Amino acid sequence: MRILGINAVFHDPAAALVVDGEIVAAAEEERFSRRKHGKSPVPFSTWELPEQAARWCLDKAGLTPADLDAIGYSYDPALADDDADGTDEGGWERLRTLYARRAPAFLKTALPGVDPGIVRFVRHHVAHAASAALAAPFGDCAVLTSDGRGEAESHLAGEYRDGKLEELASQPLPHSLGLAYESLTEHLGFHRSSDEYKVMALASYGKPRFLSTVAEHIRATGDGGFRTDPLDWSEFAPARTSSDELLPEHADLAASVQRAVEGVLLELARWLHERTGRTDLALAGGTALNCVANTRLHAESPFERVWVQPAAGDAGTALGAALQLAADFGERAAPMRGAGLGRGWTDEELENWLRRARISYERPADIADTVAAALADDHVVAWFQGRAEFGPRALGHRSLLAHPGRKENLERLNDVKGREQFRPVAPMVLADRAGELFSRGPVPSPYMLFVHDVAEPWRDRIPAVTHVDGTARIQTVDPDDEPVLARMLRGFESRTGLPTVVNTSLNTAGRPMVDDPRDALECFGSAPVDLLAIGPFAVWRNA
Repeated sequence: MRILGINAVFHDPAAALVVDGEIVAAAEEERFSRRKHGKSPVPFSTWELPEQAARWCLDKAGLTPADLDAIGYSYDPALADDDADGTDEGGWERLRTLYARRAPAFLKTALPGVDPGIVRFVRHHVAHAASAALAAPFGDCAVLTSDGRGEAESHLAGEYRDGKLEELASQPLPHSLGLAYESLTEHLGFHRSSDEYKVMALASYGKPRFLSTVAEHIRATGDGGFRTDPLDWSEFAPARTSSDELLPEHADLAASVQRAVEGVLLELARWLHERTGRTDLALAGGTALNCVANTRLHAESPFERVWVQPAAGDAGTALGAALQLAADFGERAAPMRGAGLGRGWTDEELENWLRRARISYERPADIADTVAAALADDHVVAWFQGRAEFGPRALGHRSLLAHPGRKENLERLNDVKGREQFRPVAPMVLADRAGELFSRGPVPSPYMLFVHDVAEPWRDRIPAVTHVDGTARIQTVDPDDEPVLARMLRGFESRTGLPTVVNTSLNTAGRPMVDDPRDALECFGSAPVDLLAIGPFAVWRNA
């Protein structure tokens, strides 16, 4: 079976292709359109199909639209409540529903030759669930999804057996952990539906002194559901704009809501474990990008293993829609082998880009060793290797790298990227060395979706990646999966004694992550980066 999954309209449009149970390709439309999260600055004009991403997925497999057996669309307009609950502020969801109903006809235009009759609507949270449970490294498992909204609900809990989902609980709107967190995000002066991770980072600077009141309104109900009763955030901290100063009470409010959400997720996980008895839990939905909450689920829930799909947000529902249809047709997908599911280029193609750009470059004997030496000399390196990552995290394919032993490199990188200075950067470490430096979170942790405590002796040695609360959001590297990265890490350690480097996404403020060679060259040309390592080639700033 050749199945294309798509997430379209609203934010994070994406496409994914599953062929005979194998995940062949997956990519977000923003990597092609260069509009972050697929959003247009013009209100109500963000009605994108992932046309470029879908066409690329098909090209990757050597298929045409006519070759497809099915298309999974990760939203079922028949289940939308047409804002009966009052949560559709501005009418976005009604427009989304209208667009989804017309999607088969639009696809015929976007993908000439496709049969509109093969489109199947997949319920939003079922797509989230499938993206995690059917791609997980273990077999049958419990699954928990939570986000802002999908059709008429915000949460699903269930269990997969032999590729089939048994739904055990769901949460109807208006109650939504994601919408509550979005509301707080907007109150704190950030973008409502894309900056929630900033609130998570800010929470580390505060104390949860409002938790008792917040937890009365954001609470589990003991039956697999929860309540998020409205709160006036101004009672705790004044509303701010992006240019206003962040006050201690803003951080305290962020800490209080973060802790309340963690508590609800823990109760949901405990309820689900009691119902299923499973040892393994798969997570997806926008809430599953909350690394701090994921770590508490790993450390405190009854589940022995917790796995998060790396594109856990709405982009990942494209993958889930394809996997769910495959399961419906009797195909069990192979486990996800990594997040490098996007575009990649051969060495020859990369060199042609460099020649066309008329830029000086060299081809060292080993690009990994060249980068290790540059990092040891405290240079900032743009690292462009292999296929682009699917999901919001840079995982050593489209990354900015730096020396973790220089505390000032945190400010330096945030300046390069145009980010707020309270936001942390992450360490990349070989999986077999992670236990020496980090604890509490799971190892391996290849997708940077958990936080770990930095061991006390290492906090002063790697200050650039040690967050204010003594934690770090690590990415572990397996040499079998990432041989070039592993060589670079070993080369850096041989020079510095540090088995880890700083890793953050290769982009600047307001721009999607770098994806193709043109993006890499533009970013390198405009940002204060010392070295571009693109495939086996090195491009130095002073050249």
